[in-house]
Amino acid sequence: MKRRRSKEEAGTPRRIPSQQRGRERVERILSVAMELIEKNGSDALRMGEIVEKAGVSFGSLYQYFPDKTAIIRVLAERFNEQGRQCVEIELARVQSTDDLQGALGSIVDGYYAMFRDEPVMRDIWHATQADKLLQEIDAEDMEWHSQAFLAVLHRLWPTRDSEELARIARLTMQLVAAAVRYAISLEKEEGDRAIALFKAMLPADIGAVSEKPPQSMQ
Repeated sequence: MKRRRSKEEAGTPRRIPSQQRGRERVERILSVAMELIEKNGSDALRMGEIVEKAGVSFGSLYQYFPDKTAIIRVLAERFNEQGRQCVEIELARVQSTDDLQGALGSIVDGYYAMFRDEPVMRDIWHATQADKLLQEIDAEDMEWHSQAFLAVLHRLWPTRDSEELARIARLTMQLVAAAVRYAISLEKEEGDRAIALFKAMLPADIGAVSEKPPQSMQ
C-alpha cells in the first residue's frame, strides 16, 4: 500500500545525494523532466514517463522526488538563481540616480530574453504561480528582487523614509515581472514592442516618485 505523503513532504525534494552517482541520477531525472515539460507542458508531466525516459526505477525517482511538484520546485529554484545573478550584476553597476532607468531596462531585457530563449522556463514560471505548493517560491523570489532593489535605493537616498522606499522597490519589481509575463504571452514581434514600450514608460527619475498625492492646481 502506498504511503500517504504529509503536507511537509508534498512538493519538497526528499534529500540531496552526496555521492556522484546519486547526483548524476538526479541530474538525469531533471534533464528528462525539462525535456518533457518543454514538449508537453508541466501539467502533462508524469512520473511514469520520467522513469521510462530517464532509465531509473520508481524507487530511485521517489527516493529524491516524492511528486512532480518537487521536481518543478528544483527547476524553478535553479532558474530563479540564474536570474538573480543577472540582476545582481546590473544593480552593482548603479553608481548614481542616472543609472537606475538603464539598469531596470537591462533587467527587463535580460528576463525577457531568458524566457524567450528557454520556453521551458515560461512553463515552469506559470506553474509556480498556479500551484499553491509552489507559490511561495514565486513570492520568495519577488521579495529577493525587491530587497536587492531596495538596497540600491537606500544607497542613493539614505535620508528618505525607509517604508516609502520599500513600497517603491516592491511595486517596481512587481511591474517589471508583470510586464515580462505579459510580453512573453504574445507573439515575439508584439512582445518586443511591449517590452520597448514598458522600458520607455519607466520613470527617468525614480527619486522624484513619491506616495504623496500632488497638490491640486489653484
